[in-house]
Amino acid sequence: MTHSNNNTEHLTQLGQHVAAPTTPEEAILERIANPHPGKSYMVRFTVPEFTSLCPITSQPDFAHIVIDYIPKDWLIESKSLKLYLTSFRNHGAFHEACTLTIATTLVDRLSPLWLRIGAYWYPRGGIPIDVFWQTGTPPKGVWIAKQKVPLYRGRG
Repeated sequence: MTHSNNNTEHLTQLGQHVAAPTTPEEAILERIANPHPGKSYMVRFTVPEFTSLCPITSQPDFAHIVIDYIPKDWLIESKSLKLYLTSFRNHGAFHEACTLTIATTLVDRLSPLWLRIGAYWYPRGGIPIDVFWQTGTPPKGVWIAKQKVPLYRGRG
């Protein structure tokens, strides 16, 4: 696949004032062509202030999310990813559903060589719930950095 140096002309959100989408379904995840197809490297997005709502109580839930992926033909455009993740603020879903929705949506949009997500949820009812998922074994020869998110140890 051949890529041009300026592959951003199709983007609708970058450089524009865009209102935050109110649901994940409304959000538009934009992608750009990978400028280095054929080279395997890991891309990381760290989201230390992710917010969603409990689907039962409507109380806010908070997480520190780390998304790692090895691109193939596409990269996710970061502003659109921020807007997509913001759309969960008023979205009611359990931790597992939020985490897997984000991961599978990115896989569907990017078709990466590999993707993993670590969602480190802050305690609800005194119990932290962490959710981890990946597409399979990462390709050999790629440095896969550890996520190194401190686990919740309580206050005291």
